[in-house]
Amino acid sequence: MEYDAIIVGGGPGGATAALYAERKGLKVLLLDKKHFPRDKICGDAISGKSIVYLRELGLIEALENSPQVKVNHIVFSSPNRKSVSIKLIADSFYGISSGYVCRRMVYDNILFQAAKQKVETLEGFTVEDLIKPNGLVKGVRGRLDGGEEKEFSAKTVIGADGFNSIVARKCGLYEHDPEHLLVATRAYYRGVTGLEDAIELHYIKEVLPGYFWIFPLENGMANVGLGMVHSELKKKGVRLRSAHIAATEAPGFRERFANAQLLGDIQGWNLPVGSKRRQIHGDGFMLIGDAAGLIDPFTGEGIGNAMCSGKIAAETLAEIRAGKDYSAGVLSVYARRLWKTIGGELNLAYNLQKTARFTPLVNLVVHRAGKRREVADWISAMIAGRVSKRELLRPSTYIKLLFK
Repeated sequence: MEYDAIIVGGGPGGATAALYAERKGLKVLLLDKKHFPRDKICGDAISGKSIVYLRELGLIEALENSPQVKVNHIVFSSPNRKSVSIKLIADSFYGISSGYVCRRMVYDNILFQAAKQKVETLEGFTVEDLIKPNGLVKGVRGRLDGGEEKEFSAKTVIGADGFNSIVARKCGLYEHDPEHLLVATRAYYRGVTGLEDAIELHYIKEVLPGYFWIFPLENGMANVGLGMVHSELKKKGVRLRSAHIAATEAPGFRERFANAQLLGDIQGWNLPVGSKRRQIHGDGFMLIGDAAGLIDPFTGEGIGNAMCSGKIAAETLAEIRAGKDYSAGVLSVYARRLWKTIGGELNLAYNLQKTARFTPLVNLVVHRAGKRREVADWISAMIAGRVSKRELLRPSTYIKLLFK
């Protein structure tokens, strides 16, 4: 049996691609090496962009009926221990002014079970190689948990299998670029005080030039972690676990974690960020989500872009299925559409990430935002995409806001 698409990876990107492909009448096989529900190391933040796709897929009610916390603010703090709470405002494209924090054990399962009702799925199947006659990807081979070997054929293979993507590796596209890679920790706690309807990003000296986050979860839990550019971590000789603990014991946080209980262990993972445009397609295949390196370089959030890329990949396949050509040239429309959709915001996020490495500037921005509503509103509008790219590139904009 030949499928229109084999999707390797059942996370948000892969499940979203499967759901949109099924809507277009495509025959899909969705594979994952794990069995759902399963955990995924992540900050667990669900952005407004993700909510748009959940609504289109009819899954927003499922999310709201699951364990989660709705957030309406972002709290920033600077190295000099000043902080500001900024209310999220609706963005110009997605129209969403709030987000959620939902454990990936829960969130990914919502999407995967929805896909399982619509398309053929296979859990516990590890892809070990690609079928590539004459260099054109035409399927996958691998084995089930019990050791049984299987292979499947398709017109196209979509790699939605994360940072260590086997699809990217077998197509010669896997890379480990320290300048465009974040390393992060994640731990769950219960009993952290001061939690509100806000995600918190703290630029404190213990983790500079990275950031420390605290995200509220259900039942008094919190997702806590830190993120740092890999090249900076190596340059400064930072040990992630030690930095994570130091952040929870830093002034201003020590009291909040005094009676908090660590649930499980502090875990680390890699985040390939969209500060670099990688090759994300080729003869008979496309890469989406983390496999394509689409994580926001500033916030580290990747779920929204994974779902976005999944939808665009499915739409691309639906348009070309009448023909027999699935070469890199034909599939390049996927890359063009994706970069047109999210390329600008990824560039902006990269500029913000670089700016955040300068401690005096972070101090100044947070101080001004706390003193002047105009600056806080401008930051919120910038995050929401309501500030034009031309204005963001104009030095006079920052001079006016910060030094007026």
